[in-house]
Amino acid sequence: MTKSIGPSYDRCFLHLPNIARMHMNGKHTARLPFDPSARLPAAILIAAAAAGWLASSAAVWIAAVVLLAILAFFCRDPERKAIARPGAILSPADGRIIEVLESASPSLGPTKGPCISIFLSIFDVHVNRAPCAGVVDAVLYRPGGHHDARRPDSTTNESNWILLRCGGDRMTVRQIAGRFARRVICRAPKGSVVDRGARLGFIRLGSRVELYLPAGSTVVVRPGQHVRGGLSIVAYLPERGMPS
Repeated sequence: MTKSIGPSYDRCFLHLPNIARMHMNGKHTARLPFDPSARLPAAILIAAAAAGWLASSAAVWIAAVVLLAILAFFCRDPERKAIARPGAILSPADGRIIEVLESASPSLGPTKGPCISIFLSIFDVHVNRAPCAGVVDAVLYRPGGHHDARRPDSTTNESNWILLRCGGDRMTVRQIAGRFARRVICRAPKGSVVDRGARLGFIRLGSRVELYLPAGSTVVVRPGQHVRGGLSIVAYLPERGMPS
């Protein structure tokens, strides 16, 4: 049985204990922008709150508030309405295009099609989104290093391969951890039905996302260009091509 993940997809990155859950929009859940496995951010929040509570110094209070604001900014998850255009492939992430390959042969997913690499700085939204409407065929985790996500050797970093089937086409979104991003998180398990622009997962701090496309796809972005997940069109499927 497939699991539908559409606009109402629960984007919770930290579920509160059952005793503390609240009804929100008809759903028995409360949502905060952190993953259950995010022990470091949680520890920082607790330490900052404790320091501010115990200290009488105004400087400590200010530092704690600033730290909380920075974490809230980094973990922001804005609502977005995905662009609906026939054959259009949307960016899976916010960030800067650092590489476009005309033909790639990854170990997983489609081969001999274009590959678009996106670098996410600490100032970008780190929620990853579906480039098309379809079904998640597989989510494959691969352990690895934590090199700078802008370097070529970052392809050996810890990563998730999210294999998508969009109608008769197949493409892959690869979440790659960076030097400081020590965890890649996928929220769409195998069999999930995803809408165009739906939330797939999250990567912490500076990181990289690669999009592997079917052969014959037309790429419409170039290195250096900034894109937004679920909003920017990065390519068109081969049977559609660019609109006239």
